[in-house]
Amino acid sequence: MSEHLVYQNPLVARYASREMAELWSSQRKFSTWRRLWVALAVAERDLGLKISDEQIGELRAHVDDIDFKAARDHEKRLRHDVMAHVHTLGDVAPVARPIIHLGATSCYVTDNTDLILMRDALRMVRDRLVGAIDALGTFALRWKDLPCLGYTHFQPAQLVTVGKRATLWCYELILDYHEIERRLETLRFLGVKGTTGTQASFLALFDGDHAKVDALDRAVARAFGFEQTYTVSGQTYTRKIDSQVLACLSGFAESAHRFGSDLRLLAHEREIEEPFEAEQIGSSAMAYKRNPMRAERLCSIARFAMALPAAASQTAATQWLERTLDDSAVRRMVLPQAFLAVDALLNLYLNVVPGLVVYPAVIGRHVEQELPFMATENLIMAGVQAGGDRQTIHEQIRVHSQAAALRVKQGSPDNDLLDRLRNDPAFPRVDYEGVLNPADFTGRSAEQVVHFLAEEVEPIRRRHPDQLAQRRDVDV
Repeated sequence: MSEHLVYQNPLVARYASREMAELWSSQRKFSTWRRLWVALAVAERDLGLKISDEQIGELRAHVDDIDFKAARDHEKRLRHDVMAHVHTLGDVAPVARPIIHLGATSCYVTDNTDLILMRDALRMVRDRLVGAIDALGTFALRWKDLPCLGYTHFQPAQLVTVGKRATLWCYELILDYHEIERRLETLRFLGVKGTTGTQASFLALFDGDHAKVDALDRAVARAFGFEQTYTVSGQTYTRKIDSQVLACLSGFAESAHRFGSDLRLLAHEREIEEPFEAEQIGSSAMAYKRNPMRAERLCSIARFAMALPAAASQTAATQWLERTLDDSAVRRMVLPQAFLAVDALLNLYLNVVPGLVVYPAVIGRHVEQELPFMATENLIMAGVQAGGDRQTIHEQIRVHSQAAALRVKQGSPDNDLLDRLRNDPAFPRVDYEGVLNPADFTGRSAEQVVHFLAEEVEPIRRRHPDQLAQRRDVDV
């Protein structure tokens, strides 16, 4: 059937990277099942079960050559996906058929595979997140000294700098980075736990030898790079792990949505724009437009990613005793799509941030328009130092400020507060240029950028030099 005749997931078709899509592919999933069966057979042989080198060699020879049609045919007949793949492997590995899946239950392959894939996907997310942090850090340093309007309630407030604002976006990513690292550090393997988590089938295989069952659990985990298994489980690992991982991914999506929203606001102000390609079309009707489509996509995909943890938390909350199968279908959809969505968001970060366009002239005009209002306290102090009465000066500035503000609200492009004060013979003569230097109103913005980079960004850069080198090579 043509791909154009059936629904295609846009996360795969349009947004996520090929690497992330391949990680969650059927090939990766079922070849990992087969690797798990190999590792189980090897560990059981090493601990004394009668499993031959020939049987293990036959399993290893067929880890990747999966006959998906045969598996579908078996599943149609058996109505069981794991047993369908056991039979599919047994068909091409007849010598090993008797020992495939020996002592295991379905969750040995399904749950351990999900944990392997989540670990690998988290590492991929972490590495790309490091690239986004690095890019925002570079942007913040470049623009650390450029004064711009700060906003509270999206109303002009005290000045900040463009670089200082970028540290706010970057710091949220750093918080996400540490949360992802925490999830990676605490993620464990299910191991070999059996049908209700008691390991009874493996205890029977080893004639009641508890030490060998423990050794089997550790050996299989180590074969896949896990130092620990979950201490207790039912048939499945606790679905709270899924909930925690998706909450972590959703936390990053929150940061992405905030960043995208801020870019949209700044694009409206014409202060900062996302990259816009030479032949890019902003609107099918309004040819002049440069819509912030990447920022809008950030917000849109982030909204999807933020909605997924609800399914994971509801699944974790409704597991019945040692297990229920109502977790299966929802996890097939939610786990891959959460990672695909976050991967798409990171692709956008890595595309947008290095190409952000800053317009200092527009930013300067906005500062010039609002700065006289923000400088009123400085003007009062300068007027007093010039010999005026503080209370009288305060009233003069109040009257002239309100008149100037009304004029701006009625459509004037200029703030004429200073002209009003200059033309008021009762107002003391002061050095307006000295009072109204924008750099004097940004506080410690530039110093905070430098401190932030040294304390927060550089340690991450030092921990991940290889990932950053690869990313920069791609950018070049």
